[in-house]
Amino acid sequence: MSVPLNNRKTERKKRAVSLDLARGAMLLLIALAHAPLYLYTSEPVESINFFDQVVNLFGKFFIDNRARAMFAVLLGYGLVLSFESQIYKGKRKRDALKTIRRRSWYLILFGIILAVFIGGQDILMAYGLAGILLSWLLTREIKVLIRTFTIITLFFCLSTPIIWGFNMQEIGSYGFAPEVSATDTYLNTMMLTLFSFPIIPIMIHLMFPILPSVLVGMWMARYQLLTKPEQHLRTLYFITPIGLTVSLLGALPLSFLGSVWHPSFFIAGLIFGLHMLTGFAGGLAYAAIFGIIWANLKKPGLISNYLMALGKRSLTFYVWNETMLVLFLSPVALDLGGHVSKGIAAIIAVGIWTLSVVLATLLEKNNLNGPLEILLRRLVYKNK
Repeated sequence: MSVPLNNRKTERKKRAVSLDLARGAMLLLIALAHAPLYLYTSEPVESINFFDQVVNLFGKFFIDNRARAMFAVLLGYGLVLSFESQIYKGKRKRDALKTIRRRSWYLILFGIILAVFIGGQDILMAYGLAGILLSWLLTREIKVLIRTFTIITLFFCLSTPIIWGFNMQEIGSYGFAPEVSATDTYLNTMMLTLFSFPIIPIMIHLMFPILPSVLVGMWMARYQLLTKPEQHLRTLYFITPIGLTVSLLGALPLSFLGSVWHPSFFIAGLIFGLHMLTGFAGGLAYAAIFGIIWANLKKPGLISNYLMALGKRSLTFYVWNETMLVLFLSPVALDLGGHVSKGIAAIIAVGIWTLSVVLATLLEKNNLNGPLEILLRRLVYKNK
């Protein structure tokens, strides 16, 4: 394995197109993961037709708690790239860290606007908080990063299943109550989120193992696994099958829950915790897959160009996709979430993502960045 970035001279790097590919696909996974959260029909836990059953199982094995982990891996990788880019341009480490933290604070602000005023399912606040909590590692040696990852990962491995065990026991069900209802209005939803948003990122970090994924993304970036994937194919080919196997095996018990297996609610919570922990391996494998794809892609085709166009504008289209999901599915807007099944919600999510691809491609053809990327850059570098 090559020498970490901190131990060699920083060199100028082209845009990490493998990251753009991954981000473009990631937006589809996140849309598919978030669409069911707006459903509040009286469907039983098990889907009512074959298509819904397929969508439900596909989500459990490949999307739920996996898309979030992939996003976090890419976030960690991006933190290192941003830091190294600033160092290359002549910034002192202290100033580069300040910029990273300022960007993280603005991500939190964007997340607040998304959650409170748009009503979307936000992860920007949680990832902004992760950037603030972990940014100090950008100036430390790789061994400090690995030690921190080990400690934090062990903590989540021990705590996550137990927390979810007690949580499920308290709920008294194998499923979760809908997050929305037919009586919701824009005003009461906004006011409720306005008072609760400060605890949203904290609860996300307590309930979901996001930090390990961010840390492993930082580790990958130190060795340029996705920036120069052609030099690390052995490592990427090693990560991918192991990560996918762990992820699939971790999802298997959850697929039986409530259908052929009816354990105690505490055990069910442990199973949910296991699903989340193994999703970390899935997110890592997904990121590695896109490194392999780019290393073996001699000439980008239409699909890869479309994904890269979307991935370059992932902040803009993450917020756009969440806004569209609210518009179509939420009871405060068109209210389809009260009338469609999981399968139809998945089709709507794919349609929203496809529209994002079209819009991103138009922006790319006109050499225009995403509006939120432009705004974020102006806010972060306004004094520079």
